[in-house]
Amino acid sequence: MKEKEVLLTVGGLKKLEGELDRLKSVRRREVAERIKQAIEFGDITENSEYEDAKNEQAFIEGQILTLEKTLRNARVIDDENLGTDVVQVGSAVRLKDMDSGEEETYTIVGSVEADPLACRISNESPVGKAILGQGKGQVVEVKVPAGVFHYQITDITGREVHVPPGQDTARG
Repeated sequence: MKEKEVLLTVGGLKKLEGELDRLKSVRRREVAERIKQAIEFGDITENSEYEDAKNEQAFIEGQILTLEKTLRNARVIDDENLGTDVVQVGSAVRLKDMDSGEEETYTIVGSVEADPLACRISNESPVGKAILGQGKGQVVEVKVPAGVFHYQITDITGREVHVPPGQDTARG
């Protein structure tokens, strides 16, 4: 069975690589030291410090395995070559809500990097799915449990736009 491809931006790849490095080089050592200290307390059969440290070690090893698998299956989206004709993973897209008239700018990213509060939405989300492959000026229909929304794509840029959480580019 083929493992699912993970789409990452260059920034997302660097972030995951950094986290993996931190887990392997720093956190592993910290937990190993905690285990060593707990063993020095004596009988480990009823030693809560030892149990906690072993549980944390297992958690960290699980995180390492998950990150390694993610990176192994990663396909990096090079935003240097993104076009502005249609929405792609890596595109920054300005959407106008056809009901309220409000506009928001989002960057379309793979599910691993999604962070709606930072205006980074997944290509697998309802909005992401609806706008992928669509062009500037097109109106898309997005079906969500709360109902149906209509958005017009007012702009597509080939590079991620960094928008502070809670502040869209229309308001400054």
